[in-house]
Amino acid sequence: MKRTSNILIAAALVSGALVSACNRGENNRNPGRHYMPDMFESRAYEFYSERVSTLKPVEGTVKRGELLPYHLKAADTAQANLVKNPLILGKADLEEGKRLFNIYCGVCHGTKLDGNGPLYKDGTGPFVAAPANLVSGPKASYTEGRLFHVMTYGYLNMGSYASQLDRTQRWKIAAYIRTMQNGGANVATPAASTDTTKAAAPAVVAQAK
Repeated sequence: MKRTSNILIAAALVSGALVSACNRGENNRNPGRHYMPDMFESRAYEFYSERVSTLKPVEGTVKRGELLPYHLKAADTAQANLVKNPLILGKADLEEGKRLFNIYCGVCHGTKLDGNGPLYKDGTGPFVAAPANLVSGPKASYTEGRLFHVMTYGYLNMGSYASQLDRTQRWKIAAYIRTMQNGGANVATPAASTDTTKAAAPAVVAQAK
């Protein structure tokens, strides 16, 4: 009987100690050691940091509603010149291309596409070297395929925009740029329907060996 009482007393003392250790007040925020700290406090990432903002989509993945993958590599610039825009674009699509250009590209290339955006501003901005002039000079001869390629992989000081703009958006911007080049001489007749963007059969482009 005495032994049983001792066991009960010992158990009560242990239970009390455990309860006391776990309950240190309603405002206690220290549960002890974190065996999985990433589950308790998620890591915060700065989206516009160099490491995160320059990430490219995982190779071979296709986002829902996205066009088929683009198979050319960064060095395949000659082949990129031959790639045709797989979309049938109307007036509304070109307006969307203009809107997207002004948001993502105009800060460098300027809303007039002359390379005199706010970051350069006649040499008074933070950029020392002038961004590319897209309406005259060598870049004015770029095809939509080459423009799309540059937006996908970047070129010289310009980084890739594949993580910010999906393929459809990049093709719309490329088409808009072409309408502005050479004094508007590259303007093509818009599609009759401007309600939606229809995907045409994409050109098959062989991957460089």
